[in-house]
Amino acid sequence: MLKTASYTLIILILLVFLLPFIYTVSPYELNPEKILEAPSLNHLLGTDRLGRDMLARVLNGGQTSLIIGFLSAAIASLIGLFVGINAGYFKGKIDKSITILIDLFLTFPTFFLLLALVSYIQASSFVLIIVISITGWMGMARLIRSESFAIGNRPYIKVLKLANVSKTKIIFKYFAPLLAPIFLISFTFGVGGAILAESGLSFLGLGVNPPQMSWGSLLSDGKAVIDIAWWVSFFPGLMIFIVTFCLMQISDYLQSKTNQKEIQQ
Repeated sequence: MLKTASYTLIILILLVFLLPFIYTVSPYELNPEKILEAPSLNHLLGTDRLGRDMLARVLNGGQTSLIIGFLSAAIASLIGLFVGINAGYFKGKIDKSITILIDLFLTFPTFFLLLALVSYIQASSFVLIIVISITGWMGMARLIRSESFAIGNRPYIKVLKLANVSKTKIIFKYFAPLLAPIFLISFTFGVGGAILAESGLSFLGLGVNPPQMSWGSLLSDGKAVIDIAWWVSFFPGLMIFIVTFCLMQISDYLQSKTNQKEIQQ
């Protein structure tokens, strides 16, 4: 299942970014004579209510969704890693302050916090990356903090501290390799969550602004005609499902492998 999910995800990403160089139909070109055409050989995924080619739009929107998903998850994961290591390594007042900060962010439901932030800022890809990153680091931070506590209590770490080995060396040489599996698991979960968050915001009209598009905005465009043109919403929704499903399968595999190693140790 892991191989299937990995290959599917890689192929989909390559298609989204490389196929537009071969399939050169414009995602913005209006054609009043081809409004809401069903999928056919001329338009493999059909057309929307303005006669625009859905395959071209799904590919273009996919680039936006994937870039936002991967970049925001990367930034959120790095923030969570930094915060979690500091809390677990230094402990004491630093840990208490960080714990209060994490709990404060977790007090608000993440999606509503996203809505509150985006409603006061004009949305763009850059803004969405920053906003999703700000609201998505807490889970990673809690996991890293918990594991950092366990690592910090190991005898050899205590010996290194007593030997006055630099904090930077201890963190990067001894903490980071042990935390890498948790980081990868959280990152893959984070990518799926970020894509879903962006799609949800765009579906509500708070995501990327036209003429820019994403899978979420395409899904939103199709809701008005879903009863007569199912393909307008179906294909963007299918892309979101495939990507998030593949990422969850990869995350589950990484988590099971990490659990097996912990049991063996």
